[in-house]
Amino acid sequence: MPELPEVQTVVSQLQKEIPGLSIRDVWSDWPKILQVVSHDSHLKIKKAAKKPAVKKLNALFQAFKDDVSGKKIQKIERKAKNILIYLSDNHLLLIHQKMTGHFLIGRWDVAKDKVLAKTEGALQEKVNSFIHLIFYLSDGRMLALSDMRKFAKAVVGPQDKILTLPEIVKLGPDPLDKSFKVSKFKSLISREKRKIKQVLMDQEIISGVGNIYSDEILWWARVNPAMPANIISDEKIRLMYNIMKKILRFAITARRESFKIIIKFTEEKEKNVRAV
Repeated sequence: MPELPEVQTVVSQLQKEIPGLSIRDVWSDWPKILQVVSHDSHLKIKKAAKKPAVKKLNALFQAFKDDVSGKKIQKIERKAKNILIYLSDNHLLLIHQKMTGHFLIGRWDVAKDKVLAKTEGALQEKVNSFIHLIFYLSDGRMLALSDMRKFAKAVVGPQDKILTLPEIVKLGPDPLDKSFKVSKFKSLISREKRKIKQVLMDQEIISGVGNIYSDEILWWARVNPAMPANIISDEKIRLMYNIMKKILRFAITARRESFKIIIKFTEEKEKNVRAV
């Protein structure tokens, strides 16, 4: 699953490409990933619904399309692992890529639920062929979401409603936020009796860190992932805090996917580039 650095890389690139453009139309062959929030309702398909009614799917897609079409893209931000696309008319589009979702910008031919890239190259690679959501942009390009596992989600609605959804409100502090000091990190860690790796991955404790980066933080700090968080020394907590900041910033700067980041970070570490 994309973690904080990967999501930030996507957000930074989108911020360069699409603000100022309008969404002319929307296409999807999998409306189950869509949600529409209004002041009095929240339209979505339950996860347990393996074969939701076609009528309900069509109604959900139409509501999503109506809420997005014609809106102008104003800015893109990151909130933990969520991509927030601010739209005109005080609307907000929240995208969570989940395990295999990723954005693509290009042009495709869409016919009978088949999506074919118009240009040769990366867009024709197999990993980029699982397109289930397309936003048609005003400059003629398309913003597509490819997701092999179909776990991603796209939620649209008024800003105040999106920003008060439980999955946003319950998020812990962002580890790269300037206000997130080591004292706050210590207070969050030291009160937990769970295994430290579970704590680092808990999005309600610290947001944005997942399986890969939690492993790296603990490896470089020489902390056993199974150690109860509340017995870790202050010295080790400070070390984890510094390494967490270092490796996340390194990953964002390097603009690579997680495994390549770890390899590069290891190479730099071996060249006496300290993590703290």
